[in-house]
Amino acid sequence: MARLLLIAGDYVEDYEIMVPFQALQAMGHSVDAVCPDKREGDKVRTAIHDFEGDQTYSEKPGHDFTLNATFAEVEMADYDGLVVPGGRAPEYLRLDERVLEMVRHFFEHDKPVAAICHGAQLLAAAVSLEGHRVSAYPACAPEVRLAGGDFAEIDVDQAVASGKLVTAPAWPAHPAWLKRFAAMLD
Repeated sequence: MARLLLIAGDYVEDYEIMVPFQALQAMGHSVDAVCPDKREGDKVRTAIHDFEGDQTYSEKPGHDFTLNATFAEVEMADYDGLVVPGGRAPEYLRLDERVLEMVRHFFEHDKPVAAICHGAQLLAAAVSLEGHRVSAYPACAPEVRLAGGDFAEIDVDQAVASGKLVTAPAWPAHPAWLKRFAAMLD
């Protein structure tokens, strides 16, 4: 089974961290959830984003998520794949050079990467997306395109694979997104 790195931050989307973290472990994979400047046992706050007919998603307080690994101790060579949840966290995580180096490592070594929703912001800040078809929350389409990616306008419950990259627009896509990512890990 694979050893996976999940990069989180405060106000990560609740379902987009909780569901993949638990589901990938249930599949037998090891998942280390880390956050810059935080250690194993520290918590990150989450936000619940719902689609309720407004012009954009609504945001409500989520649960606290307990990290199970220490960011400063991450050795990139130890990991087989990367998970990037969405929410507001990618917006500021992309300002951390060590986080960008981590993302680059997975692309440079052709390891599987799964990003959902606003996770595309982190990808676009770290690497060129040229040659990749990438889905994300629609508000991230300009960033995907500026990074050279082909933005995939797909239904909210669908996912798209492009090379070793699997992306989806939001948490309703978990079944399709996780299924495609798991297939890459086998």
